[in-house]
Amino acid sequence: MKSVQILDCDFAAVTVADAANWARDWIHSGRRGYICTVNVAILMMMRSDPKLQGFVERASLVVADGQPLVWASHLQQDRLPERVTGIDLVDQLCALAVKEGFGVYFLGARRPVVEEVAQRLSDRYPGLEVAGIADGYFEAAEGSRRAQAIRDSGAQILIVGMGVPLQEQFIENHWDQLGVQLAIPVGGSFDVIAGATRRAPVFLQRIGMEWSFRLAQEPRRLWKRYLVTNTQFVFHLLKSAVGSEPGPR
Repeated sequence: MKSVQILDCDFAAVTVADAANWARDWIHSGRRGYICTVNVAILMMMRSDPKLQGFVERASLVVADGQPLVWASHLQQDRLPERVTGIDLVDQLCALAVKEGFGVYFLGARRPVVEEVAQRLSDRYPGLEVAGIADGYFEAAEGSRRAQAIRDSGAQILIVGMGVPLQEQFIENHWDQLGVQLAIPVGGSFDVIAGATRRAPVFLQRIGMEWSFRLAQEPRRLWKRYLVTNTQFVFHLLKSAVGSEPGPR
């Protein structure tokens, strides 16, 4: 599979449909692994968090969750065909699960939110086997019991929405115990699916301004993240463009 390097991350050059087909083949092969959906904020976090960097590097598939990353790939010969968001992959994986008979486990958010996520996706994809659900608010000592419950459920797919880097830490710390064939951390996607927060209109998504819509909904929590990470991204991208660090030329 062709990859595209942006700064210190190698992204698979795939569409959302390609990623779903990859997931189908991966599960049928009997292998185990996880998908990482990396956006600009995560890409910048990786630069100062070696554990997160290592987690992403060990992923079986890394996709670009953001239009700015697709644009950045245009600075080089190999380009990303489109952005592949976590929330879009949740839909694709649920549709795949119905078709192939895979069980799906949902972990993350508050209990009412994850219950609503499971209900809405079951309504959207009749026949979806929800192997189990659990909220994402638990102490580290509880992690092993949560992982065992996921294993006992027999799920093939685990979708985790606990925020970065807690969701990645949970998957990595309990990987041997989880038993699932495919895991994917999806950040705040559960809140959007459940209707607790709104997703940006399609035209904002297409022009790479979805972050501004989220910022308008949660300015106190998100303003610093977007101001800092977006500025850092542009800075490091410009540095890479003139050859002072790895990345697109």
